[in-house]
Amino acid sequence: MPIQDHPLRYALTNELHTRPFPSLQAPCHAAFLAIKPPLDAAIRDRDADRAHVIDLLDRFGAQHPKPGDTHFFGQMGRHKLKWESHTEFSTYTIFTPGVADRPFDPTAFEVFPDDWLETAPGARLTSALIRIEQISDGRAEICDRFGEWFAPDSLSAAAILDGAAVMATDFRIDTGGHMRMAIFVQPEIGQRRIGRIVQRLTEIETYKAMSMLGLPRARQINARLAELEPQLSALVGEMTGGQRQPEETLRNLLAVSAELESLLAQSAFRFSATTAYEALVHQRVEVLREERFQHRQTFQEFMMRRYDPSMRTVKASEAQLDSMTRRAVRAANLLRTQVDVERSAQNQKLLESMDRRADLQLRLQRTVEGLSVVAISYYAVSLVSYMIAPGAEALAVSKALATAVVTPVVVLAVWLMIRQLRKGMEH
Repeated sequence: MPIQDHPLRYALTNELHTRPFPSLQAPCHAAFLAIKPPLDAAIRDRDADRAHVIDLLDRFGAQHPKPGDTHFFGQMGRHKLKWESHTEFSTYTIFTPGVADRPFDPTAFEVFPDDWLETAPGARLTSALIRIEQISDGRAEICDRFGEWFAPDSLSAAAILDGAAVMATDFRIDTGGHMRMAIFVQPEIGQRRIGRIVQRLTEIETYKAMSMLGLPRARQINARLAELEPQLSALVGEMTGGQRQPEETLRNLLAVSAELESLLAQSAFRFSATTAYEALVHQRVEVLREERFQHRQTFQEFMMRRYDPSMRTVKASEAQLDSMTRRAVRAANLLRTQVDVERSAQNQKLLESMDRRADLQLRLQRTVEGLSVVAISYYAVSLVSYMIAPGAEALAVSKALATAVVTPVVVLAVWLMIRQLRKGMEH
C-alpha cells in the first residue's frame, strides 16, 4: 500500500501476542519458580535473566530465545519451558507429561538443577508444584484428596469456568519449600484452556507474593510514623503556645517534614506497585468465574479474609504518610508566614528607629551648621575688618564702627554660602 506504517505499528501489535498460553494435556504436572533480586529489582540487569534461562536450555540442548526477548515458550527435552521476564521478577514454569504416584513429590522440582538454582540472579520469591488430573470418580474422590493434600483451615477450592475444572490450594509452603496447587479438569476440556488455568494460578500466586512485599514496608513506616506523630503535634502546638522561638520551631518542623518526604520517596514505588499487583490478583481471580465447590471457601473469599486486610494496611500506611507529609508542609508554611510577619514587624520598628535617629542627626547637623556659621563668620569678620581698615581711617570712621557695619553682611553671606552648599549636597 502507498501509505507509510508507523515505525512501532508491528512491534506494538505483536506485543499483544508475545505471551501465549501453554497447551497442556491432562494428566501432567508443572514446577513453577519466580525469582526476584532483593534490591533494585526494577533496574536489574535483564541480560543476566536471559543468560540464566539460556544456561538452563543448554543443559537440554533446546533452542534459545531471540535476542532482546523477555519471554520464551518451547520444548526442553521431554518438558516444556515457559519463561517470562517482568518488571521486577522472572518466572520459570516447566511442564511435564504425567503425574507421579506420590502427589507433590519434591523430586519434581529437581528439573531445576541445584547448581543452576545457586547461580540464579535473585532470590526465590515463590515456587509451586502444580498437579493436573482429569476428573474420573466425581466430587467425592476430589474431596478425599483435598483432605490428604492440603491444610483444611486454609484450603480454598472452587469450580471454575462454568464447571470445566476444579482448582484448589491452601496457600501454604510445604516441607519441600513449595506451594501446592491442584487442578481437576473435565475430559472434554481443551488443552489451551488447561494452559490458561495453570497460567492464571501461577499469576495469582506471583502477584500475591509481589503485592505482599508492601506489608513489611508499611509496618516499618507505621512504627516510625507513630514516633513522628507526637513530635509533629507538639510542634504545631508550639506555634500558638509561644514556648519556643518561632525560628527554632520552624527548624524542628522542617526536619520532621524532610524525614516524612524521605519516607514518602522511599516507599512510593513499593506502594504503587502493591496497588497494581493487588488489582491484578483480583482480576485474575475474577476471570476464573468461581463457583462454590462442596461448601469450600473460594479463592475470592480467601483473598477477602486473609489477603485484603494486608492490602488495607498498606493503603492505610500510604494514606497516613501522605496525610502527615501534607500536615507538616502546611504547618511549615504557616510557621514560615508567622516568622515572616514577625520579621516584618521587627524591620518596621528598625526603620522607625532609623528614622528617629536620622531626624536627630538632621537636627544635630543643623545645630552644627548654625555654630559653623558663627565660627566662620567670626574669622571672616576679622579678615574683612583688616581689609576695610585703611578705608575707614580715610573716611575718619573708627575701626569698631566699620566692623559693626560689615558684621551682619558677612554673617548673612556666610549663612547663604553654607545653605547653598547643603542644598547642593542634598540634591
